[in-house]
Amino acid sequence: MPIIINNEDKTYTLLTKNTMYQMKVDVCGVLEHTYYGPVMEYMDMHYGVECDMGPCFSPNPADGPDGVWAYSYNGINQEMSCAGIGDFRLTAMGVRNADGSFGAEPRFVSAKTEKGKYSLSGLPAFYGDKAETLVVTLKDKVHDVYFHLYYAVFEEYDLITRSIVVENKTDKSIKLEKAMTLTLDLPLGTYDMVYFHGRHTRERMLERTRIRHSQVSVASMRGASSHMENPFVIVCDKNANEEYGAAWGIGLVYSGNFLISAEKNLQEKTRVIAGINPENFNFEIEPNGEFACPEVAMVYSNEGFGKMSNSFHKAIRNNLCRGKYKNAQRPVLINNWEGTYFDFNADKLVAMAHEAKKMGVELFVMDDGWFGKRDNDCCALGDWVPNEEKLQGTLSQLAKRINDEGMKFGIWFEPECISEDSNLYRAHPDYAFAMPNRAPQVSRNQYVLDFSRKEVVDNIYNQMVKVLDGANISYVKWDFNRHITDLYSVALPAEKQGEVYHRYMLGLYDLLERITSRYPDILFESCSGGGGRFDMGMLYYMPQVWTSDNSDAIDRLKIQYGTSFAYPVSTMGSHVSVCPNHQNARVTPLQTRGNVAYFGTYGLELDVTKMTDEEKAEISRQIKEFKSYYDLIQHGDYYRLISPFTPDESLYCAWETVRPDGSEALVCAVRYETDANTAAEYVKVKGLCKDKLYRINGSEKTYLGAALMNIGLFLKYDFFSYPSRLYHITLA
Repeated sequence: MPIIINNEDKTYTLLTKNTMYQMKVDVCGVLEHTYYGPVMEYMDMHYGVECDMGPCFSPNPADGPDGVWAYSYNGINQEMSCAGIGDFRLTAMGVRNADGSFGAEPRFVSAKTEKGKYSLSGLPAFYGDKAETLVVTLKDKVHDVYFHLYYAVFEEYDLITRSIVVENKTDKSIKLEKAMTLTLDLPLGTYDMVYFHGRHTRERMLERTRIRHSQVSVASMRGASSHMENPFVIVCDKNANEEYGAAWGIGLVYSGNFLISAEKNLQEKTRVIAGINPENFNFEIEPNGEFACPEVAMVYSNEGFGKMSNSFHKAIRNNLCRGKYKNAQRPVLINNWEGTYFDFNADKLVAMAHEAKKMGVELFVMDDGWFGKRDNDCCALGDWVPNEEKLQGTLSQLAKRINDEGMKFGIWFEPECISEDSNLYRAHPDYAFAMPNRAPQVSRNQYVLDFSRKEVVDNIYNQMVKVLDGANISYVKWDFNRHITDLYSVALPAEKQGEVYHRYMLGLYDLLERITSRYPDILFESCSGGGGRFDMGMLYYMPQVWTSDNSDAIDRLKIQYGTSFAYPVSTMGSHVSVCPNHQNARVTPLQTRGNVAYFGTYGLELDVTKMTDEEKAEISRQIKEFKSYYDLIQHGDYYRLISPFTPDESLYCAWETVRPDGSEALVCAVRYETDANTAAEYVKVKGLCKDKLYRINGSEKTYLGAALMNIGLFLKYDFFSYPSRLYHITLA
């Protein structure tokens, strides 16, 4: 039974296969958080958060228990914290009432269960009929403002999701000035935060810091989740690692401005909040109106990061990604971007498709440059009309030529942006964000469209539909190559300008929902200058994301390693590109480029007409090998074995995917540093059956599963730069 309502104890308990989450209504009607950790027999866990020491210089509620000076909002483990009422810690919710006062005191009203998973109007969220939902309703002590706290339990994955819907039942408008979904108060302890910082072409670099009395935060104010931060963190024991220790994974199902922050308070307890970044945010809720906060997904593991990651991977694959391709085998593609950039015509593309087909490639993708007068990145965004001179005919005719080569056909869009030199901008300059009396800032020679306005979204939707209806298109790469500045919407009055960032996201999600629903057979891939919007929000609409514009295999070790903490291999767009690499000029063996790209969607990003016969033969071999391992790679349990972020410990990076029953595994090891006279290295594998015998790469020699997991695989040294090896482990 995943949800236990005990009205006698006034406790509400969520149970997954391995974890337990509990909250309790206290003597004042405040909903306290009492426990989130390993599953155990039911009991009232409130004793674990009681405190008889008053939080110094902290007030007591007017209706607090008589004589209990220790009772303060600033000391209670709250399930939903509010600003302005005496809680001086990080708070999640900020309400500006109609009378101008700032604050709310939520008190318990009711709790009920619902079958299935709740949904959120206009927002992405996990889904699933097998989930069960708890709805706890709180009401402000003074005003008719209600907070509906939604919790969903996915028992199999140890996943709990939560959201808040704020309902205004007063006769006047109120404003939300903070709308953070998560308040998580943890017990006494010393915790770290693991997060994934970066920049363009260096996304999701793992960093780890101690949570101290000052705030530790990751955030974006760029209008996108961004290359620089990711809306996913791990709060963990100070000694936690891949296999050991408590770890709470926290992911926000949202693609815009966000904040995840943690601090240790004066009672030495740790609080974590997560949600919409409150900077430049205030949202009016009219009488009888509602506001839905983006969903937060949580997984707790008492066996370190690896177990937590695999829970997220399974939940994202099965209950966040949607549509035909969420678990289907995806076609091996070639993208022409690094092969041609803007310099192409139809004959050039067809020649590339012809050669690629011989090697086993199944999908040809035409990237930027096919529309308007788009011969460089200075013009034509917003004019989604095929350039028939460049394409030497209609888009439909080009698609047919590609199809006649035996390949599917895909194209690139950047629907959210507009060039000043475009017909759409000349007709509707107000469609782009720009502040009054200020010249707008340009980035990559383009502006951002005001998707908070329905007529702007509708214009782009109609243009895209005309293109997609007019040709046999099987794939769309959806790009977003700059961040939002000059935030101002001409459609909103001055007092509502704080709503624009969030309304932009609602407009984007509306467009994504309409397009992906209309074309269920098209494979959509998200991109934002590579990995600038790799988040759970986008994965609800598109089952894969271009992981980074950096396709160098050695740099990708860190990028894909960091990404794997939350996101499954099946979501990572990864291609083999040319050498010297276009991002860093590194030269790596073609085999290594292939081995790294296997652990993603695998494709090509180069001009195959310029490859040697030897290189073409190697790509043909890789495609066959990748397909033979496809199910194991995409759906196996994923383990990080040797980190590329610890060069003092090893010169290798290694990872593994293994069938849940331990019958088969695939290990990849890449040497990312070159040195002379190195010591022998072994990598300990995981997930095998300790008492069974295994063979490696089909050899006659057998190894006990326990030996491979405790002694490891010997990493044979190859005397050249950046070698890599695959170790296919099967039952003897």
